[in-house]
Amino acid sequence: MRVIAGSAKSMPLKTIPGLETRPTTDRIKETLFNMLQPYLCQCRFLDIFAGSGGIGIEALSRGADFCAFIEKNRRAAAVIEENLKFTRLASKAQVYSQDVFGVLSSLQEAEPFDCIFMDPPYDRELEKQVLEQLRGAACVDENTRIIVEASLSTKFDYLEEYGFFTEKVKQYKTNQHVFIRKAPK
Repeated sequence: MRVIAGSAKSMPLKTIPGLETRPTTDRIKETLFNMLQPYLCQCRFLDIFAGSGGIGIEALSRGADFCAFIEKNRRAAAVIEENLKFTRLASKAQVYSQDVFGVLSSLQEAEPFDCIFMDPPYDRELEKQVLEQLRGAACVDENTRIIVEASLSTKFDYLEEYGFFTEKVKQYKTNQHVFIRKAPK
């Protein structure tokens, strides 16, 4: 795994051994960031279920001003911190090695994030629980882009009820990126 573009281009990133995290492949990451690039300059980025931090580090490398990483697995969070130091992006980041729902509670009143990316374990409805918590949070406004990486079988038919809508969906062979926005009032 490596950084694809920006200030840390081609720098290799560490991951934890085993199957506890699923690093996004370079090809899918490149497609994702081709869609996100217009929104990254000076943005506040939140990487939830961050794994080794590859998505948030890519955002920082491509011009994001700040990225908060949430990763409950302490070994993975330590790898994120190592990767941030190695890429010289640590000064623009905050790593939370805690349960996502506790961190989101503390971020409820934070200024809005421009982009929120989440890659939860598939088919456990964790994205639904996160979106339920984010629906009334001040850290999400109508300009926030929420991107969920999920299995192809994951349904998002509850979004309208939560005050969100699907902006677009990009499907791959085994998974998808669902781009979600808060519905205008």
